[in-house]
Amino acid sequence: MIQDIAPHHFDNQYHPRPPKTDDGVLLYRKGRVYIQEDGHIPAVRELCGEDRDRLQYLFSIDERAYYTLLQEAKQLPAGYAFLALNVLRTLRDRVAAMAAVSGHQLWNWYQTHLFCGSCGRSMRADEKERMLRCDHCGNMVYPKIVPAVIVGVIHEDEIVLTRYAGRSYRKDALIAGFCEIGETLEDTVRREVMEEVGLQVRNIRYYKSQPWSFTDTLLAGFFCEVSGDRQIVMDLDELSMARWVHRRDIPSDAEGISLTGEMMSVFKKYGHLWQRSLTDMVK
Repeated sequence: MIQDIAPHHFDNQYHPRPPKTDDGVLLYRKGRVYIQEDGHIPAVRELCGEDRDRLQYLFSIDERAYYTLLQEAKQLPAGYAFLALNVLRTLRDRVAAMAAVSGHQLWNWYQTHLFCGSCGRSMRADEKERMLRCDHCGNMVYPKIVPAVIVGVIHEDEIVLTRYAGRSYRKDALIAGFCEIGETLEDTVRREVMEEVGLQVRNIRYYKSQPWSFTDTLLAGFFCEVSGDRQIVMDLDELSMARWVHRRDIPSDAEGISLTGEMMSVFKKYGHLWQRSLTDMVK
């Protein structure tokens, strides 16, 4: 998955330090990141001096720290282009992909919280933790993380695959949805499955989680079994297709970056025996 960059270490603790010349600078415009096609990220040394003084610390990977600018750069480094974030889904440089997508989530949070939601005054970054503070009214804001579920609904050797309606992503997927206030994750699984395909489920079992910075989301993956009638009643507003698929016919996961793809691959390989140890499943 996109966060699996071992042996490299992603350190998201907020301990800003003065930038070094070889540290990375992640520059964004809405939905786009300023990189080269091979994933090369600009370095601090490529910025003009005024921009270096305005860098906001984000995180580090191994010994390299990454920063961003909360305002447009005075002079963009040459040799790069603003590419759509979706290019990160197929980028071979996984460290660059992880850095760029995680950086965009933080950059977007800073951009959308420049002003206090309580009094309208300017916010400033706290010195000790990843938090924005309003000095006028004391309002404190932390990064937004949205919980959501990915659900593999199974019956014997079949699984429900879906395709979204009205989205650019056209490939097969599993049932997914965001948690509502007051819901447990398991309640979300039941509700989303019923809303999207009209099925009741039982034996809800947790599989794995994944940070999905494309949508500010923390995904929680579950498998469950259909209970009773297997007739799919599809939500036409959400889905363009929903069907039972035998595991031998599940498409291969060419991207290898998403929890959805991994869960489909696990069921394709192991069927109802997916509960084997994760060590065995990823061999």
